Amino acid sequence: MLGRLPRHEVRLGRLAYRGTTRDGQPIFQQKMVDLQLGLDVALLAGKQQISHAALFTGDSDLIPAVEAAKREGVCVWLIHGPSRSTATGKPTYAVDLWDAVDKRIELTEDFMSLIAR
Repeated sequence: MLGRLPRHEVRLGRLAYRGTTRDGQPIFQQKMVDLQLGLDVALLAGKQQISHAALFTGDSDLIPAVEAAKREGVCVWLIHGPSRSTATGKPTYAVDLWDAVDKRIELTEDFMSLIAR
């Protein structure tokens, strides 16, 4: 859905097989997306082609790109999942990333409806 919205980009990585769980279920890990996003943010900020960047992530690997963009005057937004996971009670995002960005919005159905307009 996001990839069809104007002025939005979706970066797709790949899944890397990492073995199996104790009960035989395959374990996959997403690869390359954080680097793609970080490069986009840093390059666009450095070229002064953006004034705002909205990241739909919780990954602390994006902090260097966030800091680079902020040094270039870009306002960085974090669009994140629930503040607490129902399964673990822990944040659904890296707290260091939360601290690094300028603004934060929880990803909800109401928010998705708003940006889809």
